[in-house]
Amino acid sequence: MSERIIIVGAGPTGLSFACSLAKGGFPVTLVEKQPLAALADPEYDGREIALTHFSVELMRQLGIWQRIDEAQIGLIRKARVLDGVSPYSLNFDHRQNALDTLGYLVSNHLIRKAVFEKAATLADVELITETSVTGVGSDEHGASVTLSDGRRLTAALVVAADSRFSETRRMMGIPASMHDFGRVAIVNRMRHEKSNEQTAFECFQYGGTLATLPISEHLSSLVVTATGKQAQALLALPDDDYRDELARRLGGMLGRLETASKRYSYPLVGVHADRFVDQRFALIGDAAVGMHPVTAHGFNLGLRSQHTLFQAMREAAERGEDIASNRVLAKYQRQHRLATLPMYYGTNGIVRLFTDDSPPARLLRKAVLRLGNTLPPIKWAITRKLTEVEGAALPL
Repeated sequence: MSERIIIVGAGPTGLSFACSLAKGGFPVTLVEKQPLAALADPEYDGREIALTHFSVELMRQLGIWQRIDEAQIGLIRKARVLDGVSPYSLNFDHRQNALDTLGYLVSNHLIRKAVFEKAATLADVELITETSVTGVGSDEHGASVTLSDGRRLTAALVVAADSRFSETRRMMGIPASMHDFGRVAIVNRMRHEKSNEQTAFECFQYGGTLATLPISEHLSSLVVTATGKQAQALLALPDDDYRDELARRLGGMLGRLETASKRYSYPLVGVHADRFVDQRFALIGDAAVGMHPVTAHGFNLGLRSQHTLFQAMREAAERGEDIASNRVLAKYQRQHRLATLPMYYGTNGIVRLFTDDSPPARLLRKAVLRLGNTLPPIKWAITRKLTEVEGAALPL
């Protein structure tokens, strides 16, 4: 049986896992549909990724974080959650928790570029591009994939990291619970007159949601969440009209706005696989759990998933055991489900509450905001979960 690991999908999570494995002495083959040029120099796609302290520590240990220009890293020092037109908000401040910052903000394309560059330096990482997986199988002796060019590759383990709509997951017969929120996120960058004070805002307005993420003092990413019909109308607006609409929704909070990028739109669908493993097969990243972006935990969970799986495999190797045994994979599944299930269903519940415009829901969410501010243990727990400071010292 080959000790090689095959990863399907060379997105940020798949490439991060390849870096972990190569550092641990495991040879890796990545299979990716996209051409090499798109991986090496990805285009800006409007998505800004909020990273926790734990994620940054993992990226630093893998040699990825150091490849991102410090000038391109935004700091989230404060966060505010607002409901409707009420001036009351749930507030988070890095100083309340003795942190330098609550989190870090990095453009998705910069993360993709940095992790690709690191993976490209590793001798034990083979990358097959412009190729899809047409078949996957496994038994007690090993796993295999069939490629669109007719080749058949064998390995000790096949790992799917090919998006929340994973074809590989479907080929292995693993069901997934999907929740279509019936909403579209529209994202773009805006320059603004007033300082954002390194504060992230989540404004749950009646009939829609608006979030701002601080890239630099006078540059923010603005995220509008709307129904499909509303999103079509917003996307059809000329730049100046769209800018004026956002300024109106912000109520002058950032002053005069200036468009700094084109608009991008993404449908919002949450996914949680019913299980994360099969015989010599595992799911990581969005293939395992695809989150609603309201908690900004999508890639953070992806990094955690690959780290949890790698740790289980490395411990087995140190004991001289099979790195892809049912026992090893069950340990990964157990740990990652404990990390993801509460967050996934809790997030979906919060989204439902804060997008329900009925009078009872409005009253309840106002109470939730006030309880969050007035009960320190609740606020502390939320902050620790969002920043993931407690996990930053875990060994790689």
